[in-house]
Amino acid sequence: MKATRENRSPEEWAARQELAACYRIFAMLGWDEMIYNHITVRVPGEQGAYLINPFGLQYSEITASLLIKVDGQGNKVDTANPWPVNKAGLVQHSLFHRNIPDSHAVIHAHTTATMAVCSVKGGLLPINFYAATFMGKLGWHDFEGITVREEEGARLLANLGDHRVIMLRNHGPVVLGSTLPEAFHQFWALQRACEVQLATLSMGEPELIPQSVLDAHNRDIRQMRGPKGRGTLEFDSMVRRLDRLDRSWRD
Repeated sequence: MKATRENRSPEEWAARQELAACYRIFAMLGWDEMIYNHITVRVPGEQGAYLINPFGLQYSEITASLLIKVDGQGNKVDTANPWPVNKAGLVQHSLFHRNIPDSHAVIHAHTTATMAVCSVKGGLLPINFYAATFMGKLGWHDFEGITVREEEGARLLANLGDHRVIMLRNHGPVVLGSTLPEAFHQFWALQRACEVQLATLSMGEPELIPQSVLDAHNRDIRQMRGPKGRGTLEFDSMVRRLDRLDRSWRD
């Protein structure tokens, strides 16, 4: 049975629409990678279940009804949906949803800027406004090949630790959030940090931000959070921009 507003709970349909919007926003910003990579969210009220993109669709094609529900072990629940699911996404995203209590949303994307920073010695440097927010808040995991082996999971979790962003060396970032808008905003800020770092290093030796300034920055930036939850104002603004272009993601 096709997923529709009528045969899904209001909570699941709202999660489907929010996730479909996020995929379309990634496409709009040029952060998609043909049919690859994944953004997932838990299904409210259904223990272990989460939504993931169909393997074969580009982000610009995704709609609320086409998203696939899987259980906590990565088994497809929406069996009537003809699209497959990418195993690499199932293994990695199931791991984080299952083991990190506040990982409502998980984003893994191969943007040029974030992959470049994941692939250079030294990683993300304290050289710009956005990078300052992430200093001391990133886990790092050595590249072990495509993430389809369950046994890598223990090392991924250990290297994530208490952080909510893990940089997969030579691969790309994974961003976790207690809400999808929070995860989106974290990915956006990380993307900007990496873009500015690439531009800065192309110009010469960077000016490093002193630790005392980093500490003050991370203390004071909490004052900038909106009243509706972290990342919500930013995400909503992108949904409005998306709707001006195409509202088909809502179906």
